[in-house]
Amino acid sequence: MWNTVNEQISQAMHFDFKHTSKRQLQSPSSDKLFQISDGIHQYFVKIAHRGDLERFENEAHNLQLLTQESLFMVPDCITTGASIEFSFIVLEWLELDQQPHTNWHVMGSHLASLHLKHRQAMFGFDHDNFIGPTTQPNHWHKKWNIFFAEERIGWQLQLLHEKGIELVDKDYFVAFVKDMLHSHIVQPSLLHGDFWRGNMGFIHSVPSLFDPSCYYGDREVDIAMSELFAPLPDAFYIAYNKHYPLTQDYEQRKLIYQLYPILNHANIFAGHYLTEAKQQIERLLK
Repeated sequence: MWNTVNEQISQAMHFDFKHTSKRQLQSPSSDKLFQISDGIHQYFVKIAHRGDLERFENEAHNLQLLTQESLFMVPDCITTGASIEFSFIVLEWLELDQQPHTNWHVMGSHLASLHLKHRQAMFGFDHDNFIGPTTQPNHWHKKWNIFFAEERIGWQLQLLHEKGIELVDKDYFVAFVKDMLHSHIVQPSLLHGDFWRGNMGFIHSVPSLFDPSCYYGDREVDIAMSELFAPLPDAFYIAYNKHYPLTQDYEQRKLIYQLYPILNHANIFAGHYLTEAKQQIERLLK
């Protein structure tokens, strides 16, 4: 497989590349992560099963879109490909600054700048993609409440149903979400889609994003996600609100937006995330 990786990097970069060092990195997922180098050039490589090639191709597309539309430092995709057994994506190697960092206000203003672009009239994306290993459907919808209820919450509940897990009556809860978001006026923004601390950093103090799950939706989804697992420093939220203030009723919607990544974790990992998802649904239905 590594011969294939070397060959495709050589073709993409127009010079003969053969790695002389390979270091495996810690991975939060089932993907295997590596830093490879020929002593001069360094690359970041993700490896998964051959069937994951589509996921890597989607990631490459999302990274390119964020590069075009945002002020963030986004790694370039060098190439994607597959061998007989494995698929891979090769990215530009970006050395992240050591934390803690003092430029969170710039991270906030950059995200607001991205969200302030309203270039789509509808909610969704040109194709389905992935959030982590999970397929993320993105059929276009005119109404945000229908998109989020069906393409996000309903989809995750259906995936759980197919595993024999019933946290709530799916049809009832999808209708509940539609009603909850019905009066919320939204202009579609390009979202990172998986905006939590593990998918961001700084390179020479410039904010950087990676591992996107892009689509056009309510910008509050990115903010809610940022508050879920490890809230960002206050400077981020202060700067974001300075450039693109959140409305007072955002707090009412935050729980439903945070339910989506919780359900996704329940589908991937089960365990305590199933309990957390059930509790979140009960809070919303009170």
